[in-house]
Amino acid sequence: MELKKNPNVDPKRNSTLFFQVGLAAVLLLTFVGIELKSADPIIETEKLNLVDNFVDDEETIITLPPVQRLPPPPPPAPEVIQVVEDKIILEDKKIETTEVDEKKPVVVVKASEVGEAGDDFSDIPDELPFAVIEDIPLFPGCETVPKAKRLDCFNEKMAAHISKHFNYPQSAADEGTQGRVQVQFVIDKQGNVTDVKMRGPKGGELLEKEAQRIISKLPKFTPGKQRGKPVRVKYGVPINFKLQ
Repeated sequence: MELKKNPNVDPKRNSTLFFQVGLAAVLLLTFVGIELKSADPIIETEKLNLVDNFVDDEETIITLPPVQRLPPPPPPAPEVIQVVEDKIILEDKKIETTEVDEKKPVVVVKASEVGEAGDDFSDIPDELPFAVIEDIPLFPGCETVPKAKRLDCFNEKMAAHISKHFNYPQSAADEGTQGRVQVQFVIDKQGNVTDVKMRGPKGGELLEKEAQRIISKLPKFTPGKQRGKPVRVKYGVPINFKLQ
């Protein structure tokens, strides 16, 4: 059986047009949906009026107690006046007579029986430290120096003597031995150097021997004096041995 078809009633005739119209409508709705802006949400916050210690903002009234006045100070006590009796007591004093009894024998007192004996220097020690002696020993060349500058002259002469005669022992230098040697000696009543003592570092026997040699070359001194009397004077000096 042959089907009859009307060409004027073909549904696919305008399908392209309908598709384009529908696509344009969908794009338009999509654009409007994207561009359409909604109002931002509003967040309302309640503002609390807080004050110190969470007290309401009502006005707080503080009532102070009335000012108390101190009572006035008591009046000063009246001054007590002590009455002293006006009495004068006279003491009887014995008045010695100044008349000379011609019949009384005259006592003659010898000069040796009055006063104390002269200073015999028995209380002066036989030996004194250099720091307390009245007149220090004098290095040769310091005799004409004023007394106030004799100590400086002595120290300068002693330092010059040590520097002049100083000779580092070669054996001690090879062994690396160095240190300080404490030297002590006595300047006797004649000005000679005696009682020499040495104390050096550990293992410093060679240094002590060299210090002994330096001290042995000291000249004769003018002895020290205490109250004009020659005494023995103890003196100490350090000698440093240091490798360069």
